[in-house]
Amino acid sequence: MPHDDCPPPTRHARPLSVAAALAAVCLTAAGCGGGPETGEAGAASPRPGPDATTSAAPTPTGKQPLPKGPLTGRTVVIDPGHNPGNRDHTREINRQVDIGTGRKECDTTGTAANDGYAEARFTLDVSHRLRALLEAEGARVRLTHDADRPFGPCIDERARIGNEAKADAVVSVHADGSAVGNRGFHVILPAEVKGGGADTSKIVKSSADLGARIAGHFARTTGSAPSNYIGGNTGLDTRDDLGGLNLSTVPKVFVECGNMRDPKDAALLTAASWRQKAAQGLADGIAGYLKG
Repeated sequence: MPHDDCPPPTRHARPLSVAAALAAVCLTAAGCGGGPETGEAGAASPRPGPDATTSAAPTPTGKQPLPKGPLTGRTVVIDPGHNPGNRDHTREINRQVDIGTGRKECDTTGTAANDGYAEARFTLDVSHRLRALLEAEGARVRLTHDADRPFGPCIDERARIGNEAKADAVVSVHADGSAVGNRGFHVILPAEVKGGGADTSKIVKSSADLGARIAGHFARTTGSAPSNYIGGNTGLDTRDDLGGLNLSTVPKVFVECGNMRDPKDAALLTAASWRQKAAQGLADGIAGYLKG
């Protein structure tokens, strides 16, 4: 669930679909089938074996040169949704911050699976795996946090980190907390918003491209279907009420990797091998966007 998530007052339809994104992937990928599958993605990103079961450890960015690769010179900011410490700092995260078109809580605790596996743990694990994959292709990667602070950062600061890094792409990693039976992933795109400190007019198109590419690769690599409850089965949803998107001046999307409250989705989200596939799908989508 997005850290500034709440039921949106409106939904904005967008003429994009996972099917279209998958078709684009198939133009350049060998052996592409007719729909989502659990096989390897088409983009040539380095990937650990299918039996990987441990979280990728934080990489020593800045302490040794990054390998040269197709993403050399590109900057990606990964935003792990929420913070494991938020639950112990409810007063601080309930503080209202400006999101350009209004005010919202600094952050939230996020959701959790029925067994207590927290969204904040999931997002950090996937973010570590994603960072390792992108750095292997030469990208400079920054996380908005690494559970290295008591709580937060607040949603406005998360946006500011991507802006100040002049990121080529920002991806906020999340998992939803919806009703049982609601399954699948969706990618949240920024609506065109202009008000207060928010002006997304320059990033709407590029963010939509980023989101569509991620959706196509994510479906194909993980085998997960687009959400059956948000986005009209396109896997894409546009919102104007998320500060993390409203305040961004660089291409940015949120990815809800699945529904932690549905037992079938939760079984995937809590499996380390599936989280590696999720990271790979995200990495391939980001790389496809950056390579054009």
